[in-house]
Amino acid sequence: MIGKKMLDALNEQINAELYSAYLYQAMAAHFATGNLKGFAHWMDLQAKEEQAHARKMYEFLLDRGGRVTLKAIAAPPAEWKSPLQIFEESYAHEQKVTGLIHKLVDLARAENDHAAEVFLAWFVSEQVEEEANASEIVEKLKMVKDHTQGLLMMDANLGQRA
Repeated sequence: MIGKKMLDALNEQINAELYSAYLYQAMAAHFATGNLKGFAHWMDLQAKEEQAHARKMYEFLLDRGGRVTLKAIAAPPAEWKSPLQIFEESYAHEQKVTGLIHKLVDLARAENDHAAEVFLAWFVSEQVEEEANASEIVEKLKMVKDHTQGLLMMDANLGQRA
């Protein structure tokens, strides 16, 4: 059985993961509208990955005898000025999520919830990858600047994400 504090915190994190999926889907829609299908594809896959993260937490709570409580998901922005702004926001968002995951690990330790701590270790590692991916794209977009050719090359490259 999972403790109330951890249950509530993981339910909040499920909401945060679903918001992440919603945010990335909004970013995908923005890119698709601008005919940057590769960027849109990358964000679509990112949205699906965030949904999978929420699902892992959902199933973990159920496996531990907890009750999943789904809450309203806040509306994400719909417009951005540039691909760089989108990826800078994505990177900042991943840093925020990393902080949330770290707080969950701290709570698991404080509550002596070893199962939660082990479960959350996967998310700690996942966030290293998430931040690295977003940061790399930010840095490449900074190199590309306003060069259309470079942006189109990046679009083609990001469209290859599996």
